[in-house]
Amino acid sequence: MGFKLAIIFFALLIASSIQRASAQSFKAQQLKYSRVKNALAEKEALIKEMFRRKKLPYPPTKIFIRIFKRERIVEVWAGRSRESQLEMLKAYNFCATSGSLGPKRRMGDGQIPEGFYYIDRFNPVSNFHLSLGVNYPNQSDRTLGVKGRLGGDIFIHGDCVTIGCVPITDDGIKELYLIAVEARSSGRSRIPVHIFPSRFDRNGMKQLESYSLNNETLRNFWMNLKEGYDFFERHRRLPTITVDQRGRYIVRG
Repeated sequence: MGFKLAIIFFALLIASSIQRASAQSFKAQQLKYSRVKNALAEKEALIKEMFRRKKLPYPPTKIFIRIFKRERIVEVWAGRSRESQLEMLKAYNFCATSGSLGPKRRMGDGQIPEGFYYIDRFNPVSNFHLSLGVNYPNQSDRTLGVKGRLGGDIFIHGDCVTIGCVPITDDGIKELYLIAVEARSSGRSRIPVHIFPSRFDRNGMKQLESYSLNNETLRNFWMNLKEGYDFFERHRRLPTITVDQRGRYIVRG
């Protein structure tokens, strides 16, 4: 039994070492690109000070991105550890937008998606300076959207133009991209991104109720998103989110 436990321990140790090496090589790979290297030279001291003022560890081990379409805000949250509550680090403003309130359901609709996503791509040679890809379409989108015509390539990026993406200027994306690279390099394989039509506070709900007055499907979808929003507002930690056969999000603690 002791020999078997030793083998298991050794295997876990090797796996952990491989994971750390892979994460470190990710940052090194990103720094081969001039835009990332230049962003680091320009922004590293500012980002470190940002974390220091909030008394948050740097490099970050846990970050979360929350987006509100009506308010045109991208919030970045970070935690002291993987298990701790998250704290607001900084908010960036959209400098352009497209579409209207409501989810993205087909290619070419110009909509910014709404739902629960994660960062799935880092593009250091983007046409919009730097960009972070969002994993649209997710399982809910594939269930509820137009089959075979959902589109894709949704990014948080630089510049100030967009058709369904979230631009936060070149200056803003330099910071957010570097923070995301550091989180990825610390072993955070998935960076959660929650995209909401609006804050689900009293004023936001009033606006959304008026907007969806004659659209029960849209209203039900937003109430489903509100479950995830409310969980985070209560606990300052992320819920576990899955999708059922109808495309509905299931939110659990």
